[in-house]
Amino acid sequence: MALRNDGRKISFEVLSVEGQSDPTERNHKKRRHRASKKKKKLLDRAGDSFDPHSVPLENGGACNGFELDASRYCCGGGGGSFVVCEEVREAESVCAVAEAREAESEEATAVRGGMEGFNFGELRQRNVNCGSSEDIAAYVVVRDEKEDGGVNASPVEKPTNEPDRNVVKKLETVESLDWKRIMAEDPNFVYSVEKSPVSYFLEEMHNGNSLRSTTTLGNEKERERVYDTIFRLPWRCELLIDVGFFVCFDSFLSLLTVMPARIMMTIWRLLKTRQFKRLSTMEVSDFGCFLILSSGVVLLQQTDISLIYHMIRGQGTIKLYVVYNVLEIFDKLCQNFNGDVLQTLFLSAEGLANCPPESMRFWIWRFASDQALAVAASIVHSFILLAQAITLSTCIVAHNNALLALLVSNNFAEIKSNVFKRYSEDNVHSLVYFDSVERFHISSFILFVLAQNILEAEGPWFESFLINILLVYVSEMIIDIIKHSFIAKFNNIKPIAYSEFLEDLCKQTLNMQTKSAKKNLTFVPLAPACVVIRVFTPVYAANLPPNPLPWRLFWILLFSAMTYVMLTSLKVLIGMGLQKHATWYVNRCKKRKHHFHED
Repeated sequence: MALRNDGRKISFEVLSVEGQSDPTERNHKKRRHRASKKKKKLLDRAGDSFDPHSVPLENGGACNGFELDASRYCCGGGGGSFVVCEEVREAESVCAVAEAREAESEEATAVRGGMEGFNFGELRQRNVNCGSSEDIAAYVVVRDEKEDGGVNASPVEKPTNEPDRNVVKKLETVESLDWKRIMAEDPNFVYSVEKSPVSYFLEEMHNGNSLRSTTTLGNEKERERVYDTIFRLPWRCELLIDVGFFVCFDSFLSLLTVMPARIMMTIWRLLKTRQFKRLSTMEVSDFGCFLILSSGVVLLQQTDISLIYHMIRGQGTIKLYVVYNVLEIFDKLCQNFNGDVLQTLFLSAEGLANCPPESMRFWIWRFASDQALAVAASIVHSFILLAQAITLSTCIVAHNNALLALLVSNNFAEIKSNVFKRYSEDNVHSLVYFDSVERFHISSFILFVLAQNILEAEGPWFESFLINILLVYVSEMIIDIIKHSFIAKFNNIKPIAYSEFLEDLCKQTLNMQTKSAKKNLTFVPLAPACVVIRVFTPVYAANLPPNPLPWRLFWILLFSAMTYVMLTSLKVLIGMGLQKHATWYVNRCKKRKHHFHED
């Protein structure tokens, strides 16, 4: 072993020889006498001044069977051990300690007697300093303290000129590498090594669950999560999306029935009184929405749907499902932005209706700028929805499974982009409302496809149309259920949270104040209304009888009145149904909370 001490290289070896004990009493007495004399001699010499020649050294020759050259020295280390050093001073220091240890060890051995041999224990590292300024590290083989009874403690081990910090901690042996000790201490380990394949297989058969190494035992909470994901949450989620869909449909019908009736009543009042009075906030808002709707319908009427259809179907660069996904992303962006724009427009309408006369000019300019922005945003959104409806129609009428490819790519991309993210309850609340709005947009696209089939389809088309529509709706419903079930599972959202979302939506339907306005369903039906009016206008025009202009005007008014009556009836039916359901559900939630607080 080689150590460096203050720049000098020290190498030495430890050679261990087991001593042989003499069983006779005569040999014991001789050994005790010899050990006592040797110990006394060494202790007397330690008290005198240090003399290098008083330590027995051997230069060259053999050291217990090891050949030494002229530059190495040997001295007895005690207990049958020998130390080999490279310098005289080092050998003297080591041997002084080793010989004192040897004498002490022999005396203790002679007292005990009857030993068959020395038992060398563990290897300790000590710093030995015999009057030198340099610490010389030497390895000395000592007995186990339990067997020695503490006889190895010697005054030479602690030099008087150095503090206790020079004593290095012992180097413990690595017992984990001792194969025999491991086998002796762990019977199960021995059995696992020695057992046969048949024993191993029988043990696996009788050791409980066969998947115990990769699965853990569940609890009641895990069981509840499983049944929440499969049974309790899906129907709550679908109920919430369906109610949100009808809320959007009710808003759409209000735009087509209530708003025109209010505008007609306002115009009639102005014509009857022949006096211009400042309009109320509601009337200014209705005129602003009517202007947006009229602008969108007029511009969409100038659009050639057949040209867009052939452009989308004829291009081979981008797949149809990619075009649909891109348009869907822009649809969501426009829906969110148009909601903010419409809120700004209504705020300006309220300011214009209630402002003092001296600030009228400012509020007129503000309302005009907000109105122009709302018209532009609604027109862009209308063109995006029209292109999306044409793309879906192209996939439905195609004969190369384009519809199936669109549904698979769109729906599973939606699962991938939503399921593995972290959501709070507010984010899930907004996500459900987005799904309700998306469901309504898909319904408007279906109406577009129906109108196109009425105008251009040849042969029997209604059966295939129903099958395709059923496929679209069922796939959308299944994907929404899977998405929300696993979002709730991964984010530890209970099914009762969806019931609370439905309660907030019912309160919104009843115009009740909720805790936060951000939880309200935001839907702007202007762009879908523009698309529906654009696609159904040619259907009405194609069914007008070929009569002179006065009769054509009569039939136009008749068809318009019939359509208005049907839409109004549908509006009343859906609106009253939503009111009844919202009232019942809110009262039910109140009773449940009351019973919960009593318990």
